[in-house]
Amino acid sequence: MAAVGVVLVTGAAGFAGGHMVEHLAPRHDVVAWARSDPPPALAPLARWDRIDLLDRDRVRSAIASLRPAAIYHCAGVSHVAQSWVDSAAPYAGNVMATHFLLDALRRAASRGRVLIPGSATVYAPSDDPITEDGVIAPTSPYAVSKLAQEDLGVRAVGEDGIEVVVTRSFNHTGPRQQPDFAAPSFAKQIALIERGEREPIIRVGNLSARRDLTDVRDVAAAYEAIMERGVPGTVYNVASGDGRTIRSLLDALVARATVQVTVEIDPALFRPNDTPALVGDTRRVRDATGWTPRISFDRMLDDLLAYWRAAA
Repeated sequence: MAAVGVVLVTGAAGFAGGHMVEHLAPRHDVVAWARSDPPPALAPLARWDRIDLLDRDRVRSAIASLRPAAIYHCAGVSHVAQSWVDSAAPYAGNVMATHFLLDALRRAASRGRVLIPGSATVYAPSDDPITEDGVIAPTSPYAVSKLAQEDLGVRAVGEDGIEVVVTRSFNHTGPRQQPDFAAPSFAKQIALIERGEREPIIRVGNLSARRDLTDVRDVAAAYEAIMERGVPGTVYNVASGDGRTIRSLLDALVARATVQVTVEIDPALFRPNDTPALVGDTRRVRDATGWTPRISFDRMLDDLLAYWRAAA
C-alpha cells in the first residue's frame, strides 16, 4: 500500500519519529505532530502541529480534519529504566495516547493505515533469536505498557476495521538519540573526554547483557516497508538478527576514541531487572517486505560518535 495523501508522524520531534520524518519527506506530504519544537534540521521537512496525544478532544478534531492516508505512531515513552521510577508515564504515553488516536480514527471512519512501533521487551529472554511466536513475559512497567499498546492495535483491526500493523522493535540507535541510552551515553562521554571536558573514565553498569542493535535509519526503512506490505493485525520483529554484548559495543566505541579511556564498573548503575539476552529473528519481516538492514555496525557507531563530537 503506497500512501496517497497526507502521511502523519506522531512523536515527530523525538528520536525515531524524527528519523521517520527524514525518511518519508522526500516522497510524501508529511504532517508532524509533536509536543515540542522540532530540531532545526527537521523543521522544513514537514508541516508541524503541536498536539498532545493525551488531549482526547484535540486528537479527535485533528484527525477528523486531517484524515491521513497513513500514520506512523512514533509518539510514546521509551525508557525502560525510567519506567521503574515513574510507572504512570509509560501507561499514559503508550497506552492511553494510542487509545485516543485509534478512537479518533474510528470516530472519523478514517481509512488510513496505522503503524504502531512496539517493543521487543515484551519477550522473555532467550539465548536464541526470538520469533514473533516467542514467549511473552514483560518484566518492566515499560514493557507491560508496550504489550498493552500493541494489543490495542491488533484489537482495532477486528473490532473497528482499522488497518493496523505492529512491530516489536529491538534496540536501535543513531544520531539524535538521547544519552539516557547505552550507545549514545558512551559516545557522548567519549566526545567530552576527547575535548578534555570530563575525566577519562566511563562508569558503567552491567556489560554482559546481549542486545540486537540496528541503525535507526534502517528501522525507519523497515517501518515504511511494513506499512506498505505488512498484513493488518500482524506483528513484525524489526531487528538486525545479530546479538552483541554491551561490553562489545562499549569496546568498539572506546577503540574509536582519540585519547585513552578507562572503563569502570559501578554497581549503582545496574538496573533492578536487566534482561540477559534479547535478539530478534527477522524472517517474517524479510519474507513479507524484503527489508534487511543496510547500515553496518561500524558505520552506525562512526555516525553516532561523529554526531556527539559535533553536539556534545
